[in-house]
Amino acid sequence: MDFPRRRFLHLCAGAAAVPASSRIAWAQTYPARPVRLVVPFPAGQASDTVARLIGQSLSERLGQQVVIENRTGAGGNIGTEAVVRASPDGYTLLLASLTNAVNATLYKKLNFNFIRDMTPVASIGGGPYLMVVHPSVPAKTIPEFIAYAKANPGKMNMGSSGSGSVSHIFGELFKATVGVQLVHVPYRGGYLSDLVAGRVQVVFGTISTCVQHVRSGALRALAVTTATRSKELPDVPAVIETVPGYEASQWYGISAPTGTPSEATQRLSKEINAVIADANLKARLSAVGVDPVSMTSAEFGSFIAAETEKWAKVVQAADIKAE
Repeated sequence: MDFPRRRFLHLCAGAAAVPASSRIAWAQTYPARPVRLVVPFPAGQASDTVARLIGQSLSERLGQQVVIENRTGAGGNIGTEAVVRASPDGYTLLLASLTNAVNATLYKKLNFNFIRDMTPVASIGGGPYLMVVHPSVPAKTIPEFIAYAKANPGKMNMGSSGSGSVSHIFGELFKATVGVQLVHVPYRGGYLSDLVAGRVQVVFGTISTCVQHVRSGALRALAVTTATRSKELPDVPAVIETVPGYEASQWYGISAPTGTPSEATQRLSKEINAVIADANLKARLSAVGVDPVSMTSAEFGSFIAAETEKWAKVVQAADIKAE
């Protein structure tokens, strides 16, 4: 009677070993085909540029092509949902950003929950926006701007890329923090021409969009939105230097559908962190206003949760509605 029992236990042990051995084999061969990185915004925007820089270097490390796919619409939600619904096999990824954290509150009826339905893989990095004014505004510092705005409540227009956009929520956080009234003017086709013409007086914009106009004198830079100064504009102070508690950063990272094998997310996290540590790529990211920031998957997940909570308060307090 002992032999059948021993044979039964041996077969059970062998059966249990099969899934483990197949997982090891899968991890060793991943990725076995090209990986798709979905960017939920149009080609040519900052997010697309970041994705292509990361994708090119990541392709070399993975030994498989990382294909960039732009899936636009609904403020980034169409591309995000496409990844949420994709097979969780490590071959479909999302270029996640601050917009995902904001949209969780901005849109009341999303077909997904970003934190529940997406797995954080790795951080890429983040960077400042630039608070710029038209030269007709007689303020050269943040304190002077606050004093002028308080003396002229509701008389200055604040342009943005649209209701609920990054430029809008950064401006709303500033308004709430310092207690000034600025008239929000959302743009679909871009605010720059009206800003340079003086039809809007202040904007929280990307460095890449505004810096050439600052250098030409067409605009005046008052501050950057991050907690520290930008390497690109070291002479421009951070808002927080005179406004305690104000900090706002655009950020990017990689996420995958929930259920993606840990072997895939761990491999991707390792390679992405190696990519952003490369001095060459650091310089290229810095040129588009992104400072690389290395995080583990768990750290990136905690960061996303904190950002979602932070910007939910701003969206609700300012009663921002999606367009």
